[in-house]
Amino acid sequence: MTGGAAGVGEDAPPPPPPVVVAVDGGGSKTDAVALTLDGELVAHRRGPGSSPHFEGLGASVAQVDGLVRQVAGEHPVAHTGLYLSGLDLPVEIEQYAGAIAGLGWAAGAVVENDLYALLRAGTDSPDAVAVVCGTGVNAIGVRADGAVVRFPALGPLSGDWGGGSGLGEAVLWHAARAVDGRGPDTILVGELLRRIGVASVPELIEELHFGRRDSSELTALAPAVFDAARGGDAVAIALVDRQADEIAAFARASLTRLGLLDRPVPVVLGGGIAQSGDERLLGGVRERLAAVAPLARLSVVDSAPIVGAALLSLAAAGAGAPALERAREAVAAAAAQAAVLVP
Repeated sequence: MTGGAAGVGEDAPPPPPPVVVAVDGGGSKTDAVALTLDGELVAHRRGPGSSPHFEGLGASVAQVDGLVRQVAGEHPVAHTGLYLSGLDLPVEIEQYAGAIAGLGWAAGAVVENDLYALLRAGTDSPDAVAVVCGTGVNAIGVRADGAVVRFPALGPLSGDWGGGSGLGEAVLWHAARAVDGRGPDTILVGELLRRIGVASVPELIEELHFGRRDSSELTALAPAVFDAARGGDAVAIALVDRQADEIAAFARASLTRLGLLDRPVPVVLGGGIAQSGDERLLGGVRERLAAVAPLARLSVVDSAPIVGAALLSLAAAGAGAPALERAREAVAAAAAQAAVLVP
């Protein structure tokens, strides 16, 4: 007898290799990558924000779950690292870990604040500080002996101000006072009307008050503040200087609590506001920081935080230095391309 049937599975393709999945989720966007254990990039996807602080726990989990499944595809998931903004308190991390516990990819997953991803993207120094100024403001400090400094980052309730949210709200506050005569004139009034698309400041206030608009729209006003400050607007200049004060205060407090004020510690900045490159903002942070920590080395992270999330996740899965370097280059390139396609 000729042409007998081949053995079952004899010509079947090999199963796909296991992957490590990393997620960096912020207030405006979420990046997810899948990598092989030797650092090869399998897939990268970008989606909307997944901060449970803004989206709610259920919506955040659904967003992250969808992205993890997209990047993993048919690959078994060996390890997952989730680094999300809005996970600022231990109870929030516990709740998130509990919410994903039943998902197939979540066994042994690391769930942490996205500041860890920013810090790792900017430096691998055992003594370091990272400050993020994006939608909001937050910071983390670490020391070689394992000490960590964290902040509640609950907005005005915990003494925070700034980021796109704080700047946008401040623009509306000053615009309201400018149009009703309580405050100085500012070109931010016209910028608010143009960028938000309303006929008047009172109209916007009414729409926000009755819930016909969401206050998250005000974050779009942050670039107007820096533009107006460069044009000499006094109100805008004061807001940029206040933002520099806040960023420097986070860094100073972190270094003080860790006992590192007199050490050459890297202080890395990330987030859309910090990465805007505004000279007045960054110069102000440098000046304020130099006054209290003259040896601190300030830098703006040019790699996307998903790079740090990928490195942390691969290291947790046991990857070595060559794999980490390969992953850094691949993930940075993918994130840069995504930023061009979907800013």
